[in-house]
Amino acid sequence: MNVKTLRRQRIKYTIRKKISGTSEKPRLSVFRSNTEIYVQLIDDVNAKTIAAASSKEKDIVAQKVNKTGKSKLVGDSIAKKAIALGLSTCVFDRGGYLYHGRVKAVADAAREGGLKF
Repeated sequence: MNVKTLRRQRIKYTIRKKISGTSEKPRLSVFRSNTEIYVQLIDDVNAKTIAAASSKEKDIVAQKVNKTGKSKLVGDSIAKKAIALGLSTCVFDRGGYLYHGRVKAVADAAREGGLKF
């Protein structure tokens, strides 16, 4: 592993020590690859993924937007799924990434969609 990956891993572990998701207030976890972005609502108590959204979903792939635009669509999608399941609050887990760019776009879109964190 390179230095950048190790640094992110260390930050990720530090964040995970502090935050945890429950079935009432799940953890909104973000994973960002070079081309795609994935988010999950996770109940850490029961170790279950409640809902997930990614930039690979058909309706998001169909739209020709840049990576930040896709991130906004993913944030909106996860917010709709959470509201449909009756969840309104969650804990945001940036996964060791800086709260900037695509990660921030997901968070802002999820907030606009009705999620509180």
